[in-house]
Amino acid sequence: MRTLLLAAVAAAFASAANAQAPVAPARAAPAAADWRTPDPNDVLVIDTNKGRVFVEMVPEVAPTHVARVRELAREGLYNGRTFFRVIDGFMAQTGDPQDNGQGASEKPNLEPEFMFRRGGDLPFVLAFDQAVAEQGFVKSLPVTTQSMMLAPMTRDGKVAGFGQFCRGVAGMARGSEENSANAQFFLMRDRYPSLERRYTPWGRVIAGQDAVGAIKTGEPVAAPQDRMERVRVLADLPEAERPKVRVIDPNGAWFKAEIARVRNLKGAEFSACDVNLPSEVK
Repeated sequence: MRTLLLAAVAAAFASAANAQAPVAPARAAPAAADWRTPDPNDVLVIDTNKGRVFVEMVPEVAPTHVARVRELAREGLYNGRTFFRVIDGFMAQTGDPQDNGQGASEKPNLEPEFMFRRGGDLPFVLAFDQAVAEQGFVKSLPVTTQSMMLAPMTRDGKVAGFGQFCRGVAGMARGSEENSANAQFFLMRDRYPSLERRYTPWGRVIAGQDAVGAIKTGEPVAAPQDRMERVRVLADLPEAERPKVRVIDPNGAWFKAEIARVRNLKGAEFSACDVNLPSEVK
């Protein structure tokens, strides 16, 4: 079985659902230098019956899972797949050729990438230094790692890290075995930290989260079900119809000021999940 296996989902859901953060005064718009253009080979374009969703894949954190999703998208396996398990305040699951949580592709299962190694060459932007741990961003993905002060004491000069399952994060579904991920994936509708270090996060929605939130709920979803009508890699779209996508650069001055603003607003409850990344699609 390749459905998400979570113990005591109802109880965990009650504790994991976030209250809405207080609204802070609006800031000045980002300048041109505050934006970045994602690699089109790392952007998944999901056309659903609820709208278009753009997911930035992050191979720096989960290289084999990103390669698998990209491969299956290019083979057309995801076209027409339903969202067969959708839980409000949690996630929307899809990508099953059988559309019921029991199926997989013909490719071998994947080894887990629940954790990654962070070295000095990883494009990490610090959001919160917790002395022994650091929260920040690798591209659009919020992550937590050990403090880099520990790196000189490790054999490879790196520290351990994991992706945070914030709203919009894309993760790979699996069965009871840790190495059973194959084709199914899910898009987070809310923050759910109990998934961290137990499932592989491989990207994040950078545009179209409203469409993810509009998907019909159910466990399983009653017919008719919402679906992914077509899934493509942005680089594969014909030039004439390829949208221009840009997202806030975590290294930019605007985003670093936004981190400071939100940290001041949230205080001791601050998490990298609280910081939104504006994007534009034209």
